[in-house]
Amino acid sequence: MPTFGIDLGTTYSCIAYMDAAGRPVIAKNAVGEDTTPSVVYFETPENVVVGADAKKSALLDPDRVVQLIKRQMGEKLELEFDGVPHTPESISGLILKELARAAAELTHEEVKDVVITVPAYFGVQERQATRNAGEIAGLNVLNMVPEPVAAALHYEAMGGEDNRTILVYDLGGGTFDTTVIRLEGSDVHVVCTDGNHRLGGADWDDRIADHLLEGFLAENPGSTAASSEDFLQEIALAAEELKKGLSRTLTRRHNMRFDGGVARVELSRERFEELTADLLEQTLEITARTVAAAAERGVHSFDDVLLVGGSTRMPAVEAGLRERFGFEPKLYDPDLAVAKGAARFALIESIKLRFADEADEAESLDESAVAEVADQLNLDATEVRRLAGKRVTSAVPRAFGVKVLVGKKPERFAIQHVLKANTALPATPDPERLGTAWPNQTEVDVEIWEQAGPVESENLADNKKIGEGTISGMPPLPEGSPLDVTFGMDEMGTLRVYAIELTTRKDLEIELKIEGLSADDVVEARKHVGRYELSE
Repeated sequence: MPTFGIDLGTTYSCIAYMDAAGRPVIAKNAVGEDTTPSVVYFETPENVVVGADAKKSALLDPDRVVQLIKRQMGEKLELEFDGVPHTPESISGLILKELARAAAELTHEEVKDVVITVPAYFGVQERQATRNAGEIAGLNVLNMVPEPVAAALHYEAMGGEDNRTILVYDLGGGTFDTTVIRLEGSDVHVVCTDGNHRLGGADWDDRIADHLLEGFLAENPGSTAASSEDFLQEIALAAEELKKGLSRTLTRRHNMRFDGGVARVELSRERFEELTADLLEQTLEITARTVAAAAERGVHSFDDVLLVGGSTRMPAVEAGLRERFGFEPKLYDPDLAVAKGAARFALIESIKLRFADEADEAESLDESAVAEVADQLNLDATEVRRLAGKRVTSAVPRAFGVKVLVGKKPERFAIQHVLKANTALPATPDPERLGTAWPNQTEVDVEIWEQAGPVESENLADNKKIGEGTISGMPPLPEGSPLDVTFGMDEMGTLRVYAIELTTRKDLEIELKIEGLSADDVVEARKHVGRYELSE
């Protein structure tokens, strides 16, 4: 049974698999397109439409259409349709389920084992929510892979030379990442990453939509167009098409009509770039931080700069990178590279799982076992050994720490970061020595916080709480009794925290309970999703 790689995008998604010749192939959707709009339309209590028709339905029935849900992954949000509650995970589960259904119909193979991509800058809550979405869709999520890593895997397989360092500039529909990746022999290693999971092509679309609305209102004073959901949806759809058009031509026009009023608004590429200059500047600032972080780790130049994500087609992106950094970026299969790389990663993961109980070194694998796996996957035995020994390592996307008391009068708290961003995974930094805050403490609350702002900061407002635990049952301790806190994160991004009070040896291993859906919630959501008939 093949494994599949899924690029679960903010605006568009796609699914890929490895064919018999060992090449990644996009599984086209039910209407023959490579990508599927990440839009869900709750047409009736029994039927859900996913994709292009759902996107068109936003004009007719906007209250029953959900878009850009990836931006809410990991957040507490509940939507209700026909009395059934839905979360970002269950909405995403519907998108994944439709992708899997269409791929199974095309390939005549069950879609079960998958790898799902996530933005490199996604934190633990967003990653867990993505895994939950896969489970809700009835999929077995082997792993998740950062989108730039997937793109790098595809680049490497398509002829990228060994021992190269690349910078991936990934501007998708709703998220943005820059990641430095080193390719060394069979290893793919993330050096550093940075990004903003609320910045993407949809923001450029919004600026065009605002421009169209202003143009219409200027020609039709007193119009109520700005309060018409139907009209706003219409210009939102037009904005995306105008953006795409301005990547090919220097000027575009759009005709609008509402309640007897008409307007024809012209938009030039130059004006479009003026309207969105601050958005581009945000991506360049993040790129600059990534370049600086790479330099701190000994990387001062890049063999290639790859542009990934459909929004990198905008000419201003390439021009901005060239002017700011002197780069000569390459537009690299922007819509499909991530899904194709995810399919390759899924193959690697499936092979590693087959040899999970074998020796670590690929060369020492049992020949008969290798031959059996090669036969199952229709691969050469040498290729099976190569992929079994391939290492793909990422980095900690954000800093993690604990809440500590730093002032008593007035009482003031701060975040002391223990696990730093861009630490190579798996990561287990040295324990952080802390102390009890008050005299006669008999228990210690340990709160786990994750960096939420663009850079590491001790301020609570720049971080978010993601878990907690308590060391209890201690005798009254003097103020300052020593406490060691150790953070660890494995290759899959799973965070574990261990704390021990050194006087009593009372300890705590925090089973990090990520805010979001519980196991029971996932089961219940899967039942809700399973009740719908899906169509493209």
